[in-house]
Amino acid sequence: MAERFLKRGNEVIICGRRKDKLEEAQKKNPKLHIRVCDVSSELERISLAEWVTNEFPNLNVLVNNAGIQQRINLLDVTTDWAYYHQEIAANQEAPIHLSMLLIPHLTQIRFATIINITSGLAFTPPAWVPIYGATKAAMHSFTVSLRLQLSKNKINVIEVLPPVVNTDLGGSGMHTFGEPVDDFANAVFNGFEAGHLEIGYQSSEKIIRASRDEIDEVVLRNWERLQPHNT
Repeated sequence: MAERFLKRGNEVIICGRRKDKLEEAQKKNPKLHIRVCDVSSELERISLAEWVTNEFPNLNVLVNNAGIQQRINLLDVTTDWAYYHQEIAANQEAPIHLSMLLIPHLTQIRFATIINITSGLAFTPPAWVPIYGATKAAMHSFTVSLRLQLSKNKINVIEVLPPVVNTDLGGSGMHTFGEPVDDFANAVFNGFEAGHLEIGYQSSEKIIRASRDEIDEVVLRNWERLQPHNT
């Protein structure tokens, strides 16, 4: 997505926890601005918001994209709460807090936009990644509320709902069966250009408007598909 924003003539800032990954992206795209930041940290979010509004006073788009996905067996919890809370902090607390931090700035900018990356799993609770699904469902709800509250301030609020995409989310090699990244990113930008406020792709595009019965059927089918077969 950052590459596509650049190709359209935008000034783009990306942030992440790992400096080496940011520098790798910048080497490939020299016009990128980078900033090391762990958005699961409240203090680092505050520092990021202060830095970006000072260094880039014309900032008019916030993309909340960072996320963690962990497979969790709730019958076998062996790690302390901090481990699980990190997923909530990155997926839910960070985008809500960053939006609140930057709204005062964005209300002063013409044609501002907040883009929240949620998931098709916001609609079909994924029992194998229960915290992830809960955070994405919460972010869908927050995004709808945010859109209504900001509608009179002329700040667009867009929700992007990916299906399974072939990335390292959840761990290396976990999503190799997913949709190709480039195809998904192209579809997202087609949605931007068409003015859509909710953008899905393939399976997630279908589930956005599904009935409750259809959703329940998909939830159960997905869970059963992931269970080990009895022998």
